[in-house]
This record gives sequence, structure tokens and C-alpha cells, in this order.
Amino acid sequence: MKVLVINSGSSSLKFTLFSMGDGEEKMIASGQVERVGSDKPNLIYKRPDGFKIEVSPKVANHADALKAVCEELVNPDHGVLKSLSEVSAIGHRVLHGGEKVTMPVLVTKEVKDIILECFPLGPLHNPANLTGIEACEEIFPGVPNVAVFDTQFHQTMPPEAYLYAIPYDYYKKYGIRKYGFHGTSHHFVTKATAEFLGKKLEDTTIITCHLGNGCSMAAVKNGKVIDTTMGLTPLEGLMMGTRSGDMDPAAVIRMIQIGNTPDEVDTILNKKSGLLGIGGIGSGDMRDMLNAASEGNQQAELAIKMFVRRVVKYIGAYYVLLGGAEALVFTGGIGEYSLPIREKIVSGIAALNVRLDPEKNKACFGKKGIISTDDSAWKLIVMPTNEELMIARHVLSVLAAAK
Repeated sequence: MKVLVINSGSSSLKFTLFSMGDGEEKMIASGQVERVGSDKPNLIYKRPDGFKIEVSPKVANHADALKAVCEELVNPDHGVLKSLSEVSAIGHRVLHGGEKVTMPVLVTKEVKDIILECFPLGPLHNPANLTGIEACEEIFPGVPNVAVFDTQFHQTMPPEAYLYAIPYDYYKKYGIRKYGFHGTSHHFVTKATAEFLGKKLEDTTIITCHLGNGCSMAAVKNGKVIDTTMGLTPLEGLMMGTRSGDMDPAAVIRMIQIGNTPDEVDTILNKKSGLLGIGGIGSGDMRDMLNAASEGNQQAELAIKMFVRRVVKYIGAYYVLLGGAEALVFTGGIGEYSLPIREKIVSGIAALNVRLDPEKNKACFGKKGIISTDDSAWKLIVMPTNEELMIARHVLSVLAAAK
């Protein structure tokens, strides 16, 4: 069966089309529409055989973007479908469902209402996620939509991990707690690592490290998350491309006291902080930061040191919390491709008796493999993530359960 996976952002729409079932998990087309609603939108359409095109359709909203994608999927010259009726189901990445819905679920009016209720918890993502769902309902009438929540994999955390030390009523009345995100990535990588090590999921205890423009880590004990770095929103935890990560809440209050509105502070912490805010080079991309640092830019060097330090601190904390781990797993754009950042992080955790093999590190540029030395006390692993495939798998599970 053909499963379309959609990830709707505030001004983008990513898509991946899979052929799934009977042991098959084959990606047959992918791409994205960038700058939705702008004067210069861009649609990238790719096939696994290397075919790629870029076009500039008129897309005022996500429904227009999805229509443009569908035109490419059924294009007689380079499409992969004869008709849109070949699409049997659609999976959606949804950021937040609060505590009301966390597991993958068929989209109903009630589910959409919950996504709407959680707009305050995910103001940058939930509105776009819901818009993407409604666009699919319009263009694919009668085709089941499945919502896969970014928080799902982290719901095994115990209360002592997910509660904040504020009056308990704020949790009971308003759901203010740690939820965790990047769940589909951490879930995929955990399962893939267990298979790579030849172990059962329930026998796998690892630290997963998703490093990209957004960054998060998870402590996974016997296949289940016991703690993760992101919190009520994706802002908590590690320093990221444009997000601040952990900071004193009083600093937020002070930012408001000196004249910023709450909305302005929200924008600063989510979109103007992190590597972008510290590095001073007009970019939050780690590749640009490393290049600037190599040319002697001290602010860029400071941003890199801060980034690495946060990761190292959490690795140490999670290693102790887990009572030891068998592997530290790198994934995400930085985790999979940035050799110097992996090297700096591993150098920072030398006290945990783990060593990086430089040649293995070079060999695992975007490829899975072990990059630690043979005499390391535990393993360092690079494991490319595939959130879209994880979503497609969840779609099949939900449809099977609904029969």
C-alpha cells in the first residue's frame, strides 16, 4: 500500500511517499515546499533513482502546497503514481497532544479539537500541523489520516522526571509538565540501534543524541525513555540552532522587565538565540559556525564550546541516571555528519572511559556504524534517523488495529 507522510511547518510542507506492507518499506518519492505563502515559494521533488526537480508553483497556503505536490506525484513524465487514488493512508507528524492524546491515532474531529486545544503548548507547530491535516482531508476525501505525536516515545517517563517543581495545581489544571519531543526520531534510532547490536528492544539501554537545528537527548533504559531534555515545549534542554535551551527562568522575567513583551521574549528564545544568538555570524548552522571558528572568529568558537558543554553535561547526567549505558548514539544532521563536533563531545566525556577512533569517525559520515575504539568501556554509534519511515510504520499499526 502507498502511505504518504506529511510534516507541515509554519511555512513549509515536507512529504515522503512510501510503498509499505508485506515486509516492504520502500521510499518512492520525497521533497518539500518551502516558503509557503510567500512571493517566491519553491517545490523540491525527488526520487530514489536520483531524479530531482525544483519548481516555483503559486502556493498561498498549505492546501495549495499539497496540490502542487500531488501534481508532481502524478506527473506523466516523472511522477510515481498513476492516480492519487493509489494513496491508501496519510501519516502526519504532530507536535503536541498534551496528555489527552499521545499515541498514534486515526484523525477524528475529537483529535483535531485536541490539537487545536494544544496550540498554546505548540504555537509554532500545532497550527501548521492541523492545517496540513485539513488540507489532506480536502484533497484526499475518505482516505484515513493518522496523527503521530512527537511526544509519544517519551510518555514512559516517571512523574519524578516529567514534573516541574512548581505548585502541583499548575500540572493538574493546565498540564504544565515535561513532554519531550523528537519522539519519532528517538524511537526509530532506539529500535535501529537495538537491531544493529543484535539485541531485543527491552534489553537495550542507551543514550540517544539527536543533534540538528533542533537538539534533544533521551535516556533509554530497557527500551523505554526515563528522561529527555526537551520539556513543555521544544525550547528546554540543549543549546540549538536558534533556541536557547536551559536557562534561569528569572532571566525570562528580567527580559520582560526591561521592556520586551512575552511574545517578543518567546521569539527571541526560539528564533534568535542558540548558535545564532551567540555566534554573531548571522547563521545558526553548525557548518557555518565551524568555518567561522576555523578562521579565528572567537564568538563562533564560544558558541561551539557552549553547544558541546551542554551535550557533555547531559551525557554525564544520563549515564549516571541509567546506571551505565551500552552505547551513546549520534543522529540528526549534526550528529550524523559533523565529525569535529562528535570528536569534541567524546573528548568531553573521556572520564566515562570511552574513546573515539578517528578513522572510524571519518568512515561514518552520514552512515551507521561504531566509531569508538575497541577498548572503550561502551560504544559510540552513528545511526541515521528516519522519522518519516517511523511515521509510516505507525500508520500501518493504527490501520491494522482499527480493522
